[in-house]
Amino acid sequence: MQIWSDYEGEEYPNMDVVSRFWTGFSDDVSEVQIDDPSDQEEALSLIGLVPWILVRCSDWTMVPLENLVTASRGTSTRIAAAIDEEVELNGAAFAMGRGVDAILVPIQMVDKAIRVLGGSWEKEESQETGTTIVEARILSIDGAGVGERVCVDLTRRINDGQGIATGSLSGNLCILHGETIQSEYVPTRPFRVNAGAIHSYILMADGKTKYLSELISGDEVAVLSSSGEQEKATIGRLKVETRPLLMIRFEVSGSEGQIVVQQAETVRLITPNGGVISVTKAKEGDKISVITDNRARHVGIALNAGVTEK
Repeated sequence: MQIWSDYEGEEYPNMDVVSRFWTGFSDDVSEVQIDDPSDQEEALSLIGLVPWILVRCSDWTMVPLENLVTASRGTSTRIAAAIDEEVELNGAAFAMGRGVDAILVPIQMVDKAIRVLGGSWEKEESQETGTTIVEARILSIDGAGVGERVCVDLTRRINDGQGIATGSLSGNLCILHGETIQSEYVPTRPFRVNAGAIHSYILMADGKTKYLSELISGDEVAVLSSSGEQEKATIGRLKVETRPLLMIRFEVSGSEGQIVVQQAETVRLITPNGGVISVTKAKEGDKISVITDNRARHVGIALNAGVTEK
């Protein structure tokens, strides 16, 4: 992280840590004053188009800054925040775990900024780790009462061995198989995945997550197999109905995860060997395929930051 400061034409202790003396204009910096939501949208529209966005907030609030920090991850745009009060330093420096890329402070606040950052202005962000498909072991299966579940109907068929990734915790998502398998009691629906309870996360085609409750027709979701192959498919319809539910808890890589699904034999989890297991026949000790991701998420976007979900 960089420390910027306004320039007053005088020497000051620790000036060697100041990366930029801000005089009010630079070709590589676009300054945005955020007073209302439309100003945030203006700043967001600049991401990917300019090297730096310098954000000033008339009424200091964290959410716009967090949204900008999150949206800028993985792009060529970096975010700087203008800070006038010491109390604002922590919020900007550690927004969404990593913080902004630079803080602009008055020259007399440079020492305070150094203490808050603890030297982290010299550190580069560690390499992000992506999603990985691993083997998990079922710990327990219990009734979860009655609730709303979502069937995701796609605009194309998916194949045997494919499904979508959902779960209660964004870092541990199960792969739920499509309704492609013949059943004695109901016909196949090769375009459908019974994706679980409405609160669940779902992995989208662009690597972000959404809650099942947020999905709309036209969204593109990731379609996966236990081998790690990934495709995308467009949602054509969503069916939300009240049904009895099961909570399946599982262990993976030393952590625990969970998924809440409809109690129905046609709801199946994909296993590490490419097979499937019905949730009504699953038992403690069974192995299932799970997507793990050690990054936190903010409005569905993965970022390097700590998070605890239970």
